[in-house]
Amino acid sequence: MQSSAEDRGGELAPTPRRAALSGRPSLLAVYVSGVVTLHLALAVAGVLSTPLRLYDLVTFTALLVCGAVCIEASRRLGMPAGVGRDLLSAWWLPVALLLPPVYVLLIPIPLQLLLHFRVRRTLLYRRVMVTSALALAGACASVLFHLAVPEPLVHGAAWVIDGYPGIPLAIGCAALFTVINIALVAIAAYTANPESRWREVLWNRENLLLDVVELCVGVIVAINSALSLSLLLLALPPVVLLQRSLMHQQLQAAARTDAKTGLLNAAAWQREADTELSRAQRTHEPLALLLIDIDYFKRVNDTHGHLVGDQVLIGVASTLCNQLRDYDVVGRFGGEEFVVLLPGADTVEACRVAERLRGRVRRLAVPAEEGTVGVTISVGVALFRMHGEDLIELLAAADLALYRAKQSGRDRVCLPAVDGPKAPEA
Repeated sequence: MQSSAEDRGGELAPTPRRAALSGRPSLLAVYVSGVVTLHLALAVAGVLSTPLRLYDLVTFTALLVCGAVCIEASRRLGMPAGVGRDLLSAWWLPVALLLPPVYVLLIPIPLQLLLHFRVRRTLLYRRVMVTSALALAGACASVLFHLAVPEPLVHGAAWVIDGYPGIPLAIGCAALFTVINIALVAIAAYTANPESRWREVLWNRENLLLDVVELCVGVIVAINSALSLSLLLLALPPVVLLQRSLMHQQLQAAARTDAKTGLLNAAAWQREADTELSRAQRTHEPLALLLIDIDYFKRVNDTHGHLVGDQVLIGVASTLCNQLRDYDVVGRFGGEEFVVLLPGADTVEACRVAERLRGRVRRLAVPAEEGTVGVTISVGVALFRMHGEDLIELLAAADLALYRAKQSGRDRVCLPAVDGPKAPEA
């Protein structure tokens, strides 16, 4: 779970003024502080106890340079929000397998700093957490591998030439590295948002496939490095090309999504909604549309700043996704407005879902520098055939219902009035 998740094309996201955890939930603060402290303590102990050897330093520098080249390739391609997967494990996995554990505790630090300042800035505590998780996971894999293969770079790389058990063990240690890294980050993500589901903070099918690719590439690079560092000159171009191909696919996906929330953008949502509407017309099934607006969102931005406002948007979007079905169509219409299409939902079901979303958002607590920020939402509900025969009519009806909710005091769910007032011009 590379810095993906963990919260951006070519323009960088704003840098927070302070990266304090004081406003975050105490459990998250304790967990992140504990992981980071453990990482730093092990790194200091490793530096003090590990003898320096020239060939170790040369190998470490070569792999570090290769990682930096991959990061520069990512920067030049451009990485908008939501494009967070890379192949940097191809370079720190070999460090874990070939060098003493202290080196794998150190290598994520310069590479993550380079990512932060050259590619995409994110909340600093998230970057620090990801760095420490990578380091600790790599250290576990390194210790296990070195117990079986004490000197991976000497004796003509016998573990590579003989094959067994060196190569299977390297694959197993790489898998261990991946599992521990994802687990450490997933615990932090779940602690920050207990409403999320574990399967969303751990693996999905696509992430699992990408993890397998990273694992295989990292082991191949480790084998090449063990045989001869000069083989890195042959390994680097294919890895860069593979990473650029991966980034290109993510860029294509990012073109359909909203940069801040990861939801469908307005154009992509409308295409998906048109498809669902055509299906409902053919099958004569019910369908509902929810138009959702965050109450007093401008006040949040004015009081706490746009960075906290962005976290409110992300939190609301995450809450919506966690409470909806996989085939419900969720999008952001811009500003603080979201839209949801509910295939198969009648009036009772649509209102029940809308009330559940409203209640869940009320429980949302977004960390700020001084405590937490709570928000509410107003929801307008419109039903296919009852309030409109096409998407434009449904959106207009939901907008009238949302206007009713706002006029009635906000933080509520409304249907369109039979002869309700027209919403004011934007």
